[in-house]
Amino acid sequence: MKLEVFDDADSVARAAAATIAAEARAAIAARGRFAFAVSGGHTPWIMLRALAAEEIPWAGVHVFQVDERVAPAGHPDRNLTHLRESLLQYASLRPGQIHAMPVESPDLEAAATEYAETLRQIAGSPPVLDLVHLGLGPDGHTASLVPGDPVLDVTNANVALTGVYQGRRRMTLTYPMLNRARRVLWVVTGSEKVEMLRRLHDGDVSIPAGRVRREQALVLADRAAAGQLAAEYKRGG
Repeated sequence: MKLEVFDDADSVARAAAATIAAEARAAIAARGRFAFAVSGGHTPWIMLRALAAEEIPWAGVHVFQVDERVAPAGHPDRNLTHLRESLLQYASLRPGQIHAMPVESPDLEAAATEYAETLRQIAGSPPVLDLVHLGLGPDGHTASLVPGDPVLDVTNANVALTGVYQGRRRMTLTYPMLNRARRVLWVVTGSEKVEMLRRLHDGDVSIPAGRVRREQALVLADRAAAGQLAAEYKRGG
């Protein structure tokens, strides 16, 4: 795992966008497509707006969701709402290139299976994403892999459902799916993340985020989140 520390959240977002763009160009040159999954959060929306301005062969891009809250279409709780606003308005991306988790389905279990099939159709069998963007919660969760939820133990599905967390059930990619990704990009900002970022950096598998593969993982953090780690890592190192 590599860690890079930046002065502020905006700088982290811009660096993340540049990283994704570089990975996209390389993947499309090598395999003809770039399939990546995005998590929610304020800094990631800044990241996506910056990404939309990057030079990318957008016709070869497929965007998936790392996780999504079970909520009605257009609801502000939905990650998809912000994802579409950030990319469709500003990048040369067609709506069909953003693959939404079908959380409005009356049969959520069937919907999770359906999303896993979409991943397989685009990213192979078993599906391998070129890049997964992850955030880090103050409780150590990532994606919607939250402490104590049975979803942490799912090993036979690429997409699964959680129990209620912060008022809503979630659909999420599971560890098997995350851990096959060619590249993992962590974007971590804010002083409330200091303790969990240290534990992630130290490889603490007792937190959900610590169970994501460390090989090919890059952490971009601001100084507020890095805490004492900031003294050990300079920008770009």
